[in-house]
Amino acid sequence: MSVYTAVGHDELADWLAPLGLGELIAHAGIAAGMQNSNYFVTTAAGRFVLTLFERIEPAALNFYLTLQEHLAARALPCPRPQPDAAGNYCRSLLGKPAALFNCLAGSAVEAPTLAHCQQLGEMLARLHLAAADFPEPLPNPCGYDWRRRTGETLLPLLRPDEQALLAAELAFQAAQDWSALPRGVIHADLFRDNVLWDNCGRLSGVLDFYFAGEDVLLFDLAVAANDWCGDAAGCDALLAAYASLRPLLPVERAAWPAMRRAAALRFWLLRLEVRHSPRAGEVVTIKDPEHFRRLLERFCLAPDALPR
Repeated sequence: MSVYTAVGHDELADWLAPLGLGELIAHAGIAAGMQNSNYFVTTAAGRFVLTLFERIEPAALNFYLTLQEHLAARALPCPRPQPDAAGNYCRSLLGKPAALFNCLAGSAVEAPTLAHCQQLGEMLARLHLAAADFPEPLPNPCGYDWRRRTGETLLPLLRPDEQALLAAELAFQAAQDWSALPRGVIHADLFRDNVLWDNCGRLSGVLDFYFAGEDVLLFDLAVAANDWCGDAAGCDALLAAYASLRPLLPVERAAWPAMRRAAALRFWLLRLEVRHSPRAGEVVTIKDPEHFRRLLERFCLAPDALPR
């Protein structure tokens, strides 16, 4: 999350009034993430999170908000949008679409244990199963076509060694056939800073659904494994817990090494794009793309098979 749009007390109080949450007590910007403007908001009714959507099309925004409502109604611990009296989840604030969500308890972990990886795997499987009946999902906004287009756009801007790695990986990914892999709604951004844990070490929240979309389910597992699992034991725990609720097919097991490369490529490209086309803002987080370049290189040199 970041702050690109500054929101004053009075204008926020006016915007909150139709929600019937009482007096606005305080609000403060959240300096994390990359895409939207976010604030903690405290009213007489409690603590919430306000999000101003900086660059999301109306159809996509409706999908993200209704998806979170869909999942929350099925007992997934994700932020639930707060409707006004007319049932609207989103209204304009300072010319930007904005929504208010309940604030989930807990905090992120920096050094996940095997127990964290296991719980995450179970939660991701629950999410995939709960979203299976979501009607008419939009495609993954950073799926294969986005990776190809963005990679081709960035190629001329990169160092020669980066150009060689990216060109080779784009060619490798173009040769993959994932038509037989199970598909559905994926989170697509399940990093450590998008998951909350309570004081007893239980998973208490899944945040930031603004890259969600319909895609290969295995891609979601690869995104999570790339960020959460520092070794084979963590990856085994994540995948075994996931497969206990949604067993993985042989074709998914065969695709695992290439899928981890695709997930590393996606975040390398996203961070390169932000580096080469920065956005102005009051508080903006820019993350280093080098981590995912190194991860992609490692997967190319020594593919990790999916554990049996």
